[in-house]
Amino acid sequence: MQGQGQGQGQGQGQAGGVPRESPKRESEIRRHELADFLRSRRARITPEQVGLPRGRRRRTPGLRREEIAQLSAVGVTWYTWLEQARDIQVSVQVLDALARTLLLDASERAHLFQLAGAVDPSPAASCQTVTPALRLMLEKLEPLPACIQNSRYDILAYNRTYGRLLCDLDTVAPEDRNCMVLICTNEQWRKSFVFLEDTIRLMAAKFRGSMAGHLGEPAWELLLKRLEDESPEFREAWRLHEVVGTRSKTKYFRNAHVGPLSLVHTDLWLGPDQGARLVTYTPADEESRERLDRLQELALAVAS
Repeated sequence: MQGQGQGQGQGQGQAGGVPRESPKRESEIRRHELADFLRSRRARITPEQVGLPRGRRRRTPGLRREEIAQLSAVGVTWYTWLEQARDIQVSVQVLDALARTLLLDASERAHLFQLAGAVDPSPAASCQTVTPALRLMLEKLEPLPACIQNSRYDILAYNRTYGRLLCDLDTVAPEDRNCMVLICTNEQWRKSFVFLEDTIRLMAAKFRGSMAGHLGEPAWELLLKRLEDESPEFREAWRLHEVVGTRSKTKYFRNAHVGPLSLVHTDLWLGPDQGARLVTYTPADEESRERLDRLQELALAVAS
């Protein structure tokens, strides 16, 4: 009887003769993989890369745990537990902060979220809205700057002229290609707006109106927290509780390559709800039309 009991115990948890890990064991493996991954990425970052002094007493390569915790705005003890593979819950907000602090690229960021068993809310994680037909449409609209955005201001796709309109958008990390983030944190993008303060206030009001339909969604909360943490201008505008609907208007830009531009902003909605939209800019005068032609030529020259 003893031998029979042992045989039955060994057969449990197998399918077709292949042992399967229990959910508890899988979770443990993931935690250890996550801990190893965090330690390896922490070790490769120099203090200079994140604006910290190296000091004379630093003996180990990379950053210290307390430095990662400080830069990510999390507790030192909590982050230490994470690197020790403790069984603790990790929010998408914390994972996003760690990905930025550790300077992860798109593949590494996806790996981080997968190990943590979380869904990455960043627009870089997936983009099912942009079809080949829409990409062709963006291309054919040249020299008119055009892009596809969602209601959260994530830039999902863009043509070459738009990529050179406000900054060199190709050099911006996909997870940072968000108009709210760019106008609050990207110096080149900010310098391109003639009326920067008014634009931030208007965009904050539009963002508040859009967010009312997405309360509690992690991606929206993540973006809001980032804007409040990184931009005093946004915090001030957000406190006003202003709400503005979408509308076409003439915008004035200072393009770094061709000079001043007066462009009419128009949104074309891609569905019955005000979610994804095609954003276009048409010249308001002949001078802007000629300058858009030159901007397209520049973009084509850079791409070739």
